[in-house]
Amino acid sequence: MAVILDITISLDGYVTAPNAGPGNGLGDDGLPLHEWAIGDRTPQDVDVLVRATDITGAVVMGRHLFDVVDAPDGWNDDRHYGADQGDAAHPPPCFVVSHQAPDHVRLTDRMTIVTTGLHDALDQATAAAGDKDVVIMGGGEIGGSALREGVIDRLHLHVAPLVLGAGTPLFRDGPRVTLRLDESMTVVTRNAAHLYYDVVR
Repeated sequence: MAVILDITISLDGYVTAPNAGPGNGLGDDGLPLHEWAIGDRTPQDVDVLVRATDITGAVVMGRHLFDVVDAPDGWNDDRHYGADQGDAAHPPPCFVVSHQAPDHVRLTDRMTIVTTGLHDALDQATAAAGDKDVVIMGGGEIGGSALREGVIDRLHLHVAPLVLGAGTPLFRDGPRVTLRLDESMTVVTRNAAHLYYDVVR
């Protein structure tokens, strides 16, 4: 079992375009970031999605992403983590790191709110994941925090061929992290360079 940060990023380091939020999850004109996942996918892109879904036993996300996916126009029975890959009828449980519990949770069947921090969320996700991996998905803030706190075992970066110029950054405020590229898994398509790294400790 590993803790994996899996995230799509622009060439200049942004995980969303500006003004991301509920109803505008990837920001202003940010949808091309995820062309590899929800657009004109290549067979190799689909293989990447299937592999990611197959290894995921539980998901950890931050409050900003939760507010997007739990909004009325967010996830549903047909649109969710791994919706068209693997066992789509049984999406993995999600653990949401939030300073304060939301007043309402729409997706109560799959969302657990954790107000006691990232480490507690990872402990709960690990217990739920069984022998599969825990995936920290989306959210520059929680992804950056996980890197800073040294809880990531692997980093899966899907680098879109875009320079956004502004948006939500992933890499800021350190620390230095040494990575080793897993060349056997790396795939490059017209939509993204899918790069797989082990964190060197």
